Amino acid sequence: MFSKVGYSGTKEEQYSLVLKQLESLIEGVDDNISNLANASALLGQFLEDINWVGFYLTKGKTLYLGPFQGLPACTLIPFGRGVCGTAAETKETQLIPNVHEFPGHIACDAASQSEIVVPMCVDNELIGVLDIDSPILDRFDEIDRHYLEKFVEIIIKNWN
Repeated sequence: MFSKVGYSGTKEEQYSLVLKQLESLIEGVDDNISNLANASALLGQFLEDINWVGFYLTKGKTLYLGPFQGLPACTLIPFGRGVCGTAAETKETQLIPNVHEFPGHIACDAASQSEIVVPMCVDNELIGVLDIDSPILDRFDEIDRHYLEKFVEIIIKNWN
């Protein structure tokens, strides 16, 4: 099973349902922090085999911890450092099968084995990143990348 809450169907169908749920949760809500909190809770409920999901928000050239689900996390991450900082600096999704092989990986949770980080940009300006960690090696694939990028697009479309 792909999801914790018993969604049926293919992985793509399950993600499509989550995208619809996200739209319903944040449509018309004009508070970004509230929307990010619900978005992280939705992914935390939906995704199986993850140990952390949340957002880091941009201030200058630093990412600061935002809404999340999981254990306490690193409070700030400079651009270019670790997986999140690399995604921030390059504005490209980072899909990392084994975080221990990633140069400069920041180990906020020693249980994390793989990670995906999706940058969030408004008018090509980075506003933050979506970060998801898993205690399983090679947990994330191209389907995850595709749908998590769509997930971020919905957040950006509703950004205030």
